[in-house]
Amino acid sequence: METGARELVAPDFLSLTIGIVFFFVGVLITQRVEFLRRYSIPEPVTGGFVAALVFWALHIIFRVDVGFDMTTRDKLLVIFFATVGVNARLADLAAGGRVLGILCLVTVAFVFLQDTVGTVGAVLLGMPKAAGVVAGSMSLVGGHGTAIAWGPTIAAEHGFPAALESGIAVATVSLIIASLLGGPLAKFLIERNQVAVPGTDPEDGELPPEADAAPIDKMGVMRAMLAVNVAVILGYLAHAWLTETTGITLPLFVPCLIAGILLSNTVPVLLPRLRWPAHTPALELLSSYALSIFLAMSLMSMQLWTLAGSAADLFLLVAVQTVVAATYIVLVVFPALGQNYQAAVLSGGFTGLSLGSTPTAIASMSAITKRYGPSPNAFVILPLVSAFFVDIVNVGAITLFLRL
Repeated sequence: METGARELVAPDFLSLTIGIVFFFVGVLITQRVEFLRRYSIPEPVTGGFVAALVFWALHIIFRVDVGFDMTTRDKLLVIFFATVGVNARLADLAAGGRVLGILCLVTVAFVFLQDTVGTVGAVLLGMPKAAGVVAGSMSLVGGHGTAIAWGPTIAAEHGFPAALESGIAVATVSLIIASLLGGPLAKFLIERNQVAVPGTDPEDGELPPEADAAPIDKMGVMRAMLAVNVAVILGYLAHAWLTETTGITLPLFVPCLIAGILLSNTVPVLLPRLRWPAHTPALELLSSYALSIFLAMSLMSMQLWTLAGSAADLFLLVAVQTVVAATYIVLVVFPALGQNYQAAVLSGGFTGLSLGSTPTAIASMSAITKRYGPSPNAFVILPLVSAFFVDIVNVGAITLFLRL
């Protein structure tokens, strides 16, 4: 925040309400802009980015910096991944096991490629070599969380005092790019390779009927909420146990996702007469709400004015990393995953994995499947890769390149 600017922080409930408002702003804009529909740009991305521009204008004109309490936003992320778990069936996961393994391998290779590109670019631009990690997997694959965690250490020990600020700036710019790139890239892969899709891609650019247009009753919603809440409770307990007894620290959404999977594959077997909410419009409603509002709130909270003072060299590195990521997806990820519809959906999500965050990846895949048709395994495979493998590999890659 610049000197002289007044800071206002919206409380949690107001922050949630503002997020909902700008989600609908995104919906209205998407309905009127054919480009956004054709290239599957998620409505909350559009609305959240418009909000960020509005708050940037408030900063410039009135010298007011608007911040937000994001307590509910973080809970929505956990709820969303619990719905993904409740919707998952082991039979589907077994069918996607080979794809899961391949995606792990290509992701690991990409993390090291990203740091190699960043380090070489930093050296060529005359920057400290540690800047290559900051403009590499630390901020791109790792996102804001990893940038904040590693920034002070790099600033203190590796000759790059602006590591924290630069990491946050790089993560913010790449998040915007990832939000806009996933849909167009998947569309390119589907159309260039004439991939067979389960839905219809109307030539006039209109979206197919939304899932939440299906009949939804009160009991269905209540069953879905109960299943999701139980999965979240079990996930919280598992997360606390892992942290206290093993020292393993995972994002909270991971055990909640796994708890949902376990519930969805045991409860219907043990209680066959119970109406389990998997693959119901009610569960889809909860899932869509949680993800949409999470993403809108995340993007609206970006303080875009903080990017103006960032070094142009860092943004040049981000541009190069974007080209490398897109090329890698087209030439490596999509062919390795089978060049089918699921591969195209995962490739669209890989933009979020490589340049943004897991929620960004899920939002891109949601927009893609909303236009072309369902690909349920993709929504389980990619979060498992991003949660279990990427963070561990990223720590190793960052450590290695800082020591070189």
